[in-house]
Amino acid sequence: MTSSILPTRPQTNSNRAITTSTQGSTLADILERVLDKGIVIAGDISVSIASTELLHIRIRLLISSVDKAKEMGINWWENDPYLSSKSQALIAENQQLLARLQNLETELLALKSSTNNQLELGARESNDYYQNNEGHSEHSGNSQSPQ
Repeated sequence: MTSSILPTRPQTNSNRAITTSTQGSTLADILERVLDKGIVIAGDISVSIASTELLHIRIRLLISSVDKAKEMGINWWENDPYLSSKSQALIAENQQLLARLQNLETELLALKSSTNNQLELGARESNDYYQNNEGHSEHSGNSQSPQ
């Protein structure tokens, strides 16, 4: 009885498994890692016809935590009035300024119209004055006799 011996793999511990970067990671772990390190997504979209570029869009996206963004010097949301609690105060102030501006424009138009009316009235009065004086000076010049 001859037995043929086939080569076999060396005995390994079957409890050991190859670990990969995603093994054992939950979505929360991956999200935490991305927010901690940050991720940048960049892309360009270009629409061309016959080698003439009609539209070009550049897309830049940064995903990170607030702490990481501040660390990199990105904090535009702190001064954006629409993203801060100051937005309601700024909207109210804008409305007040618009109302004041409208009142000032109304007063300016009233002043212009009254000035124009006074100028027209003054022009009529001076025209009447000159017409009366011209007629009067002609009479006074003819009534005097040379001596």
